[in-house]
Amino acid sequence: MSGRGRRAALPTGDHHVPEVVVGGGLVVRVRNQEGRVKEFDFGVLACPEPMRRSLAVCFERLAPGWSAHLTAQTMWIDVRRFVAFLGGLDSMPADLEELTVAVAKRWRASCIGTAAGRTTLAQIRGLLRTDPRLKDGPVGLEVSRRLPRPEYTGRSFSPAERDLARITARRQVRAALSRIGENAALLADWQADRLPAKSRQAAIGSVLEHLAATGRVPETMTAVGRHVRNAKLLGGAGPLATWGRLYPSRFEAVALAVLMADTFGWNLSVMNRMPAPVARPSAGTDGPTVWEMRVEKRRAGAGRWWSTEYVTDSGADSPGRLITQALQLTWFARELAGRLVPGMDNLLVFRTGKPGTSADYLDRPRPAGPLMFGIDSQDGVRWGRQAGLPGSPFQRVRRVTVVREGPLQHSRSTHESVYVLPDRQVQDASRKVFAAGAEAAAGQARAHFAGQVSALPDPGHRVTGTVDCADESTSAWPDGTGGCAADFLLCLACPNAHVHPGHHPRLAVLAEYLRGLASVVPEEEFDVRWRDHLIRLDDLSLRIGPAAWSAARRQADDRDHALIRLLLKGDLTP
Repeated sequence: MSGRGRRAALPTGDHHVPEVVVGGGLVVRVRNQEGRVKEFDFGVLACPEPMRRSLAVCFERLAPGWSAHLTAQTMWIDVRRFVAFLGGLDSMPADLEELTVAVAKRWRASCIGTAAGRTTLAQIRGLLRTDPRLKDGPVGLEVSRRLPRPEYTGRSFSPAERDLARITARRQVRAALSRIGENAALLADWQADRLPAKSRQAAIGSVLEHLAATGRVPETMTAVGRHVRNAKLLGGAGPLATWGRLYPSRFEAVALAVLMADTFGWNLSVMNRMPAPVARPSAGTDGPTVWEMRVEKRRAGAGRWWSTEYVTDSGADSPGRLITQALQLTWFARELAGRLVPGMDNLLVFRTGKPGTSADYLDRPRPAGPLMFGIDSQDGVRWGRQAGLPGSPFQRVRRVTVVREGPLQHSRSTHESVYVLPDRQVQDASRKVFAAGAEAAAGQARAHFAGQVSALPDPGHRVTGTVDCADESTSAWPDGTGGCAADFLLCLACPNAHVHPGHHPRLAVLAEYLRGLASVVPEEEFDVRWRDHLIRLDDLSLRIGPAAWSAARRQADDRDHALIRLLLKGDLTP
């Protein structure tokens, strides 16, 4: 029943569940969330017929749980790897029931050494466990052995890499916006009859009108293919001189997606299915444009796919300006897409240079005429290599944004366990923080009172301006003549120092004076000259006790105050 209590509509009388396994049990059909079907032919596997059928059955058992063709394609690749491994054995098993513990151990050993191998091992483990023959027994136990927790080996972009990706993407998007904007203005002038008759600009305007309506400039068909009719008029027959006048190219669409991933933290699956944002009213009639964006996150679970985000175009550097530019960049492509496929208004659309030769789109919208929708992961790899980056930028630049901004389309626990803690850049930065903390802790450890606290003075000790000294000949700051070169404040850091109750009033006054200096002396200067002495006095006060320290402060006389003032001025420096 629906959420309001009405009974849901029943399917038609001739409704039936689509077949999953066809072609004699060797072809498995996987239906994605959009209802499109992709077939996987197990008949092409280089293994005996019983093994093909068993693997197809296992594959078919998992298929209902997959909502994306990409998931099925990944499993299919791993199945082929498993079959290739079996083919390399001295004697290839004819069926799954002929697998032995030794073969299972050898398969595990061949995969366990790499992150990619462990992923394949986990996939095939899940596949084989659907076969009843491998649920129990020695082979089943070996197949079901727990896998080590995978170690994340990826990393986000370094600041320099992120800057390179952003600068490259911005340059491409701005160039495309300038080109399309100039030609859009020329087309508007042509359609408004503002261009001189028979002028070159008017002739180009006529070509642009045809291009906007069809996605192609006027062409002539010959025995060897299509040829641009107006190549001389347009300045060439290349993409920038022809269809690129109104439509973005594949790499320009990739550049736009890189900027959106960097700004909003969206991944490719979100951007590939995102409808064009719509403007919503803002406060006042002259307020900035507010864009409403529908974000689809299928991993959130059924019923929680869609969320709405709002972003404001308040200036050149605002996130909303990127949405404005994306809509300007793709305007003609989206208009043409809406005519070719009624209702189609995906944001990420571009004109391909080779219509009709696109690869399998898996879970993205199918191409429409010369237009393609969404970005393939390999598009990102090629773009990244041309930009001088180590591979595709999408996961890495998105990880930078997610780590910086906090949880976006996921929970706090996922944010910390998947994005923050495993990230190499975060770990590297953390090491610096930990090192700085350790240095600070070590500094504080060194800056403690190093002497002895005693109840009575020792007549054999020498009296100094702050403490009594047991043996100046073993000082940590010798003067070269057997004496001590340290000033009286450094006596607090010497193990030869002895403090008895007669010193307490004077040292309590010293601590008070140092705190007064902290309020008037620049922080950098105070840290260098006085901070460690104050820390030692605070440590000493804890040893003596807060009550006794406060009482000693009240017992200080004028002589103690005068002595401390002279000490801080440097007049009592040895």
